[in-house]
Amino acid sequence: MAEGSYRQFCPVAMAAEILGARWTLMVVRELVAGSTRFNDLRRGLTRMSPALLSKRLKDLEAAGIVERVPAREGEGHEYRLTQAGQELQPVIEALGCWGHRWVESELTLENLDAGLLMWDMRRNLNTQPMPRRKTTILLLYPELPPQDRRWWLVVEPDGTVDLCSVDPGFDVALHITADLRAMTEIWLGLLPITRAIDTRRITLVGDREIEGKIQRWLGLSPFAAVERKVA
Repeated sequence: MAEGSYRQFCPVAMAAEILGARWTLMVVRELVAGSTRFNDLRRGLTRMSPALLSKRLKDLEAAGIVERVPAREGEGHEYRLTQAGQELQPVIEALGCWGHRWVESELTLENLDAGLLMWDMRRNLNTQPMPRRKTTILLLYPELPPQDRRWWLVVEPDGTVDLCSVDPGFDVALHITADLRAMTEIWLGLLPITRAIDTRRITLVGDREIEGKIQRWLGLSPFAAVERKVA
């Protein structure tokens, strides 16, 4: 039996044997959110080493939660949730709801991460209100080091969204300047974007139509609507 085993027949204990290792649930979270390629998983797990990610994926594969399959497009392979893995989706959602409802916002906001925030914004951006042309939005966080300061969201006419940390060379339709904490608060639903604009914690310069629809296209955390029980 593995070192650190609970040595209990309880199904909760047996599940914890598989899912309780550090970063394991975060890997499952990324897979539930739709990431399938190794590099995409890394973009959602910015503080996890590639070696540890590889190990956790192998552990999940051995447990029958993940399967490695040939990529649907291009070379290489992808990681897909099995039926057992798919049944973890409500578990991940319940944990997220619990954390948003009961963990104090100050504790949450101690862990600011521009890369994770932008990756989450990319996959939750609502493209429906966007113009039917290539649209580039630049987000600038002035207080961050130069390599982390600028992020480009590129929305294609077909609705796909790319995230770039290096200038993609397209004309920018909207410039957004914010401090990272303010944008994280907005993303989590802790700060209404109208209040952030009124208090100039976020400023927008550029296409007035896109600017006017920001509350519609700026995707928020899936847990932003969960009622909070703590400040």
